[in-house]
Amino acid sequence: MSALSKAKGFKKSKSGTYLSMATTAFGAVGVAKQIKKARAEQDTLRLIDATVSAVAIVTGLAILYRELRRLGDDDVLLG
Repeated sequence: MSALSKAKGFKKSKSGTYLSMATTAFGAVGVAKQIKKARAEQDTLRLIDATVSAVAIVTGLAILYRELRRLGDDDVLLG
């Protein structure tokens, strides 16, 4: 298997999924700061925006977790 084909399959591997989950979870730090700032300023619109972003992050993590479970032993990089 060539390096290029391994690189293309990385996103559908366990390692790629873990990396995607970490990147998505890292976005939660920014959203938490947004929520804290919106609460401090009592800015309802920004609070709603941050809440919607937080829900999107949770949904994204759930989808990535489901993909991780589906991969099981069919890891592209191992095969």
